[in-house]
Amino acid sequence: MLPLRVPILAVLVTLSLCQYYDYDYQPSPVMGPSSPNCNQECECPFNFPSAMYCDSRKLKFVPIVPTGIKYLYLQNNLIEEIKAGVFDNVTDTLRWLILDNNQITNAKIAKGTIDKLSGLEKLFISFNNLTEPAIPPSKSLEELRIMNNKLSKFPSGLLNDKENLTSIHLQHNDLSSEAISGAFKGLKKLLSLDVSHNKLKKLPAGVPSSLVMLYADYNVIESIGAGYLNKLPSLQYLRVSHNKLVDSGIPAGVFNVTSLLELDLSFNKLQSIPEINEQLEQLYLQANEINKFDLSSFCKHMGPLNYSRLKHLRLDGNNVTHSSMPADAVNCLRQASDIMFE
Repeated sequence: MLPLRVPILAVLVTLSLCQYYDYDYQPSPVMGPSSPNCNQECECPFNFPSAMYCDSRKLKFVPIVPTGIKYLYLQNNLIEEIKAGVFDNVTDTLRWLILDNNQITNAKIAKGTIDKLSGLEKLFISFNNLTEPAIPPSKSLEELRIMNNKLSKFPSGLLNDKENLTSIHLQHNDLSSEAISGAFKGLKKLLSLDVSHNKLKKLPAGVPSSLVMLYADYNVIESIGAGYLNKLPSLQYLRVSHNKLVDSGIPAGVFNVTSLLELDLSFNKLQSIPEINEQLEQLYLQANEINKFDLSSFCKHMGPLNYSRLKHLRLDGNNVTHSSMPADAVNCLRQASDIMFE
């Protein structure tokens, strides 16, 4: 049994729907008295003696963590500094560290703190003032969330030995394509990567072939590299909405890969529908400049077994209407239950 009020969502499909927080800790008086092995600033419920709840207490520094604590909640405070020694009792046993919604800067993270946590599995340090990542040495790290900071660099090699890392959230930062050029090399089990709301000019390089979800909305991406998706045979969800994609930046067939189920290219500057694979189920193209409905983008050939598996297609906010569809579209898009033009 885990010490969260709402359990961490482990199902990948659910993750695609909930990009941000998957915990919602709300202190409650039913917690009862604290375990004696607890810092006086915090609460350690008897039914979860390995969890220490120090959230929403106007703390300005991280309290000393006693032996036996595996799950540490420090979100929603005024923490500016992580002093040396606070994690000395739990360097190899702390599993979760939640530091969201504080005022932490890199300069105020003392050596021998986060960089000594060798057993950490989850690090949430969003909504702070970091300019570069604070990464623990733990090879057990599974989830890393550094959203809504001021990250402008991500030194290459920081994640090289993180073989168990499955989820990285870096949205709402100041990262450029150059800044993350070597950030993801060495990862072998990464499933989800979110780099939305940054300053990327291209999709991130060096991402592992294990990737299932890649979100890069709200950047300044103008083109997709030829063969980029061929290097990601497991990719099912790709979102590149609110960028600067144009037809000349979309190589022929770049999205025609069998693994892809959802493709979001909305709010760009495309004038034509890009070629997709027959296995794609969700296609979002709203708010572009599309002026023609080319059926060959969906079906190269049509027959009893040759047709698009597309279920949802959005074309609203373009220069096409329902009358733009050719008569034989019903044979190609026979599974489409929702085609939106306006």
